[in-house]
Amino acid sequence: MSSPISRRRLLTGGAATAALLTVTPAPSAGAAPARLPADVFTLGVASGDPEPDSVVLWTRLAPDPLNGGGMPDRSFRVEWEIAEDERFRRIVRRGSEQARPDLGHSVHAEPRGLRPSATHFYRFRVGGQVSPVGRTRTAPDRRSSPRELALAFVSCQDWQAGYYNAYRGVADEDVDLVLHLGDYIYEYGPTAGVRRHDGPEVDGLESYRNRHALYRTDADLQAAHAAHPFVVTWDDHEVDNNYAADVPEDPDGPSQGSREAFLRRRAAGYQAYYEHLPLRRAQRPRGAGLPCTAG
Repeated sequence: MSSPISRRRLLTGGAATAALLTVTPAPSAGAAPARLPADVFTLGVASGDPEPDSVVLWTRLAPDPLNGGGMPDRSFRVEWEIAEDERFRRIVRRGSEQARPDLGHSVHAEPRGLRPSATHFYRFRVGGQVSPVGRTRTAPDRRSSPRELALAFVSCQDWQAGYYNAYRGVADEDVDLVLHLGDYIYEYGPTAGVRRHDGPEVDGLESYRNRHALYRTDADLQAAHAAHPFVVTWDDHEVDNNYAADVPEDPDGPSQGSREAFLRRRAAGYQAYYEHLPLRRAQRPRGAGLPCTAG
């Protein structure tokens, strides 16, 4: 594995090195081109679900992340590139994806043809703006027998319970993969703690997006995602504490409503989860159903 790079370089290294690109919106006939807001990469970058020849690259365009994202109601073409060196002199794959409003202007790229067990660096570009640089690693060849594999696992990251000091350590460690075992967000309203949720208990798509975005503004969490690939799976708090299938925590509570209302809430939670994590297109939720996310 290549020598580690600092979190500061991971979070800022891309901005000074890329050329300006033209925004490619998808306007209706005769409409003026949509103008890209400033500072669209507030939520950083991430990678995940590594295979021997592939990995998912993620970002979300969100200049106003805690208020619905702040993007125009149009699609934008976001270019990505992945290289075998931090300065992007040996680019091995490049391409583009549409950041669409119906998916919160999230981007999920799936480059293939990469070398197994190899460290790569990646970044995104749109409208003259360049994302932070991320580092990732492909999985070993399926026919190989690695002597060791360094893993970190994390879970239950309640924003209000404390700061994410552990993620600072994860970002600085030399690991091959981070496993996130669920409860990426907590759905509760504000409670006493060292930090407070900035809104009531979440139950709709925009509120789930805002809650995920709040968590992703944490610099240490961003650094861990930028430093290593993640494999993720969900638990209950991504939707509602202790829910099971179509049954919420408190079926008789005044805010729960009908079974159909809870399934709408579950669908919103699953979609926001997909929009904010490095998952493959095959793992995109379909309504209130979510495929298994563990690679």
